[in-house]
Amino acid sequence: MMTETINLGKALNHGLRRALENDPKVVIMGEDVGKLGGVFRITDGLQKDFGEDRVIDTPLAEAGIIGTAVGLAIRGYRPVCEIQFDGFVFPAYNQIVSQVAKMHYRSKGNVRLPIVIRIPFGGGIGAVEHHSESPEAYFAHTPGLKVVTCANPADAYSMIQQAITSDDPIVFFEPKRRYWEKGAVDLDAPLSGAFPLHAARVARPGSAATLLAYGPMVKVALDAAAAAAEDGRDLEVIDLRSLSPVDYPTIFESVKRTGRAVVVHEAPGNLGLGAELAARITEECFYSLEAPVLRVTGYDIPYPAARAEEEYLPDLDRVLDAVDRAFGW
Repeated sequence: MMTETINLGKALNHGLRRALENDPKVVIMGEDVGKLGGVFRITDGLQKDFGEDRVIDTPLAEAGIIGTAVGLAIRGYRPVCEIQFDGFVFPAYNQIVSQVAKMHYRSKGNVRLPIVIRIPFGGGIGAVEHHSESPEAYFAHTPGLKVVTCANPADAYSMIQQAITSDDPIVFFEPKRRYWEKGAVDLDAPLSGAFPLHAARVARPGSAATLLAYGPMVKVALDAAAAAAEDGRDLEVIDLRSLSPVDYPTIFESVKRTGRAVVVHEAPGNLGLGAELAARITEECFYSLEAPVLRVTGYDIPYPAARAEEEYLPDLDRVLDAVDRAFGW
């Protein structure tokens, strides 16, 4: 067992390296992923070790990246596409929704597109316009796509490998503000023993209320639970991990025990993941609920300028305020 303490970005790098080693049909493609190693250095050193035919610097053309990946996947390759920043994915949106998501269905199951689309997402890094978006609901809404996101280095390492080995197209969201946060990762762990890709994880057990979060907001939820514990409130935190499909049984079991649920995500609240979760929880857990399902989200405005982003992003105080409201109902 070779456990190392590494940051989330390095864990993704190790996971991509292992995928390239294990399957010669895996190729990585995107803007600056080769010689530069990506703007966040997630692919650092991979082109040097695997060559320009396996780690491919593409033109600045997101639609071209995904369109090329469709052709490669049809011919038996497993493309891993990097979209450099979340706000850059929209030129490729047509390819993803019209081709990637529908090819398996359109071909009556005869054609699979094992494509992974990596997208750094969320705010908190002081970036300029188009560099701090949370577009996950667009893709989770689309039948034919699977959508996942990691929240810690150990999950980053295993989940990126699981996504690449999947025969389904997967949109893989990476919480860019967490790239530099460290955790223990077992680099020798066999993938067969990894936590299931589309299962939610109880990040902190509790009994008084359930906090549901994913990606960059898992840490905020855990911090809120730690703060609430000082006031005698025992909050359970669930890291969703998979946004489509959602692991509803794990969520329902928790909420039926705790009687309260608060959903936290950076994306705007209107028609976000929190709305769907609230509807499903209300439908399934109605007689167990002590309060309405509450949401703590980004505001329904375009992402603000960097100096104002901390006023926009859900934080500890907003989560604890929602918990207070849930208990005061």
